[in-house]
Order: sequence, then C-alpha cells, then structure tokens
Amino acid sequence: MIEDHSEYGRYYKKKLESSALELPSTGGKQHHEWSPYADNGGTAAAISGKGYVIVAADTRLNGDFCINTRTDESKLFQLTPQTFLASGGMQADRLQLQQTLKYRIQWYEFNNGGQTPSTPAIAQLLSTVLYQRRFFPYYTFNIVAGLDKNGDGVCYSYDAVGCTEPLNYGTTGTASSFIEPLMDCLIRRSNMVGQAPADLTKDEALIMLKNAFTGASERDIFTGDSVRFFVLTKTGVETEVLQLRKD
Repeated sequence: MIEDHSEYGRYYKKKLESSALELPSTGGKQHHEWSPYADNGGTAAAISGKGYVIVAADTRLNGDFCINTRTDESKLFQLTPQTFLASGGMQADRLQLQQTLKYRIQWYEFNNGGQTPSTPAIAQLLSTVLYQRRFFPYYTFNIVAGLDKNGDGVCYSYDAVGCTEPLNYGTTGTASSFIEPLMDCLIRRSNMVGQAPADLTKDEALIMLKNAFTGASERDIFTGDSVRFFVLTKTGVETEVLQLRKD
C-alpha cells in the first residue's frame, strides 16, 4: 500500500493512532464493541375480527446473517386458552419474557381460585412488566392477541418499554414495514376517500396474511422457511403451516 506522506496524511494517521485503544498485554491497537442485545430477526403479525383472532409468525431464527434454525416456533406463545403472545427481537429475552408472563398468570390463577385472566388483563400485565424493565428493557417487540369477554378478537401492540393501545391488527419484526402498509390499505383503508374500514371474515383475513408473509419473505432475508398460523375462535384453536422460500 502506498503511504500518503503529505501533511494531511500524517495528520490523519496520527488521528487514527490516537483514537485506537492501547492494550497493555499485547501492545496492539484494537477497537472493542459489545452490546447486550441482538436481533434474531423474523416477523409476527395478528388480525382480529368479530368472533376470531389470527396470530402468525415465521419459523426462521437468524444470527449474524446466519440461519440458526428453520423450525423455531418461539415467536408465538399461548399464554391462556384465550390469549396468545407474539414477539420479535432477541431470542433470549423473548424466552425470558414468556416464562415471566407464564409464572405471573399462574400466580394470578392461584390467588383467584383458578380463574383465568382476560385478554385485556394480560395486556395490562405485559405493559407493566415491560415498563418495570425500562432502564434495561427486554429487547422484544410484542403483540398480545386474543378474545375479549364477548368472544371477539382484539390485538395490543407494544414498544420495548410497554407503551400499548388496542387495535384490530398489528405486526412486529424485520418485515413489519412490508406487511403493515398492506394491512393499512386493505383493513383500515388509510387515505382512501369515501372508503370505510373493512370488516374481514376469518377466511379473508387468513388469506390476506398468507399473501402478506409470502411477499415479505421475497424481500426480507430474515423472514422465511415457513409461517405458522393460530386461528383462535370460541370453539378452540386451529393450526396451519404455510411453506415459504428457503433461501
């Protein structure tokens, strides 16, 4: 490599050397970076309607542009027979949060004669748990989806510190920027003149989610392999798996 011996070159070289971290043990110059967080990729989404709620997530688990597994199902977790948790972000924090909520729900049932908490109650519980960790938060971005007391679907979307609001759909994860605009257009019909929000049936919502994940997997390298759907109604839970691209 040809060295620059000009005045600017000597100044720039000196600047780089002064900014490097001296290591007494080896005498070398290195820059050290460490973060307690990692994003393991993937995408989750939920749509609620009259008498149903659909929760979906892909099964690819990523790390440093590598595929750790193609069969991971930890993005979705059934908290109660009426409520699901969908999470994106860091795998370790996601699993820890799921277990924390599981134990808190078991403690609630123990203190209330076996009564299962409602979906709105669990949504508030998650908001509280996340806010308690606001100074060193769980690196997860969550959706609570389930049925309310009338048997209709409801979704709650969260940021990392627990801010939430009830909606009829939500997305989280690396491909949410592809899926959410589609939902805005087809469900809320944002910026459409004279168009009322759509009232999708269960089958229509399921088809839309399948198309959304198929399109997202074509554009997001962290979303793929397959997507698992949980369709929750008053009669129970139905499961379906859709294969996505593997590359």
